[in-house]
Amino acid sequence: QVQLVESGGGLVQPGGSLRLSCAFSGFTLDTYAIDWLRQAPGKEREGVSCITSTTGSNDNTYYPDSVKGRFTISRDNAKNTVYLQMNNLKPEDTAAYYCAARPFLWGDQLSRVCDDYDYWGQGTQVTVSS
Repeated sequence: QVQLVESGGGLVQPGGSLRLSCAFSGFTLDTYAIDWLRQAPGKEREGVSCITSTTGSNDNTYYPDSVKGRFTISRDNAKNTVYLQMNNLKPEDTAAYYCAARPFLWGDQLSRVCDDYDYWGQGTQVTVSS
């Protein structure tokens, strides 16, 4: 059974940091990639960390300009967990954050980024406010 469970959200002051976790089961990162997306009230869902391709032994990740340099994805295969480190948080980062899994094989070059997900987590709320 496939499961993705996010955790680590909460209330943080502007300039603060949070690390979100996405614990997954029922598949491996050999055949799936996990991205992070967010949705604020009244706004469209936005990908904040989405795999695009691989180059050699490195994977390439799309970060929108709104989070580039502040958000970083990392993976711990042994723990079946993907993380999103978020630094220098801003009020506009307030949203529900989701991890989602899509089919991906090493060497793939995706034509559609932040899309085509098979599985979703339930989300974790991040609120940035003083």
